[in-house]
Amino acid sequence: MTIKQTLSRARAILVASNIEDAPLESELLLRQALRIDRIQLYLALDRELGPEEDETLWKLIKRRLDGEPIAYITGQREFYGLDFSVDPSVLIPRPESELLVEKALKLAQEQAVFTIAEVGTGCGAIAISLALSLPQAKIYATDISAAALKVTRLNCQKHGVVARICLLSGDMLAPLPEPVDLIVANLPYVREAELSRVNTHNFEPSLALNGGADGLEKIAQLCSQIGDKLRTGGSLLLEIGQGQSRAVTVLLRRLFPAAEIEVAPDWSGIDRVVSLTGHCRKGLSG
Repeated sequence: MTIKQTLSRARAILVASNIEDAPLESELLLRQALRIDRIQLYLALDRELGPEEDETLWKLIKRRLDGEPIAYITGQREFYGLDFSVDPSVLIPRPESELLVEKALKLAQEQAVFTIAEVGTGCGAIAISLALSLPQAKIYATDISAAALKVTRLNCQKHGVVARICLLSGDMLAPLPEPVDLIVANLPYVREAELSRVNTHNFEPSLALNGGADGLEKIAQLCSQIGDKLRTGGSLLLEIGQGQSRAVTVLLRRLFPAAEIEVAPDWSGIDRVVSLTGHCRKGLSG
């Protein structure tokens, strides 16, 4: 069977199994099996697959049909126009999280941002995207998972920012050695009761998804810590889940009454990023 015929057959199987991006995923799986890029694939459409190549492909397709995310099968995920290595120790970066990067870059145009902390960095997609766009900034990236930080380090090496990002092992802001100008965080915000629906086959790490009974446990924990970890006049950017904007803004207004708080929707119109600017430490004593 030729590559073209195989691609068509793989696509049909994924479509029949209701895989949403079947055309793209069938191509990615075939490229993974053949270890070639997209150009090489389309230059070799008439080539016959060897027995080992064919066997490898159908093993990959079976993994996908069993519910394993395509990013874990290929070991890659695109985020903010960049390729990142991923494995089951890290959450797969979502397109909506790119809004955090966009908001951070906009803030950096409006005010001095020399130090940034990304909390719960995972594969490092957000921290690395910021490092590449803000070469003047010193960036700390924290994560409680040692396995996740290994993936982050690999991606820092891939994108040439090892010297620019300081990886810190620990919970939330605890390992941060100094106050920073900007804190960026995409913390677990899925309600515990909804984990089975969101993480259907339990492939992604629940540590990176489970936000407790109301989904806000980790977010509330972070907000209570930022008082002496954020410079006066500094900013906080938080990714949140659907329906959480009111609870998070109420919490932040109580903790930081003098700060400016805004909520930005993602491309689907869902409130996705809460920003706090003009942080004043004195607000904590009020």
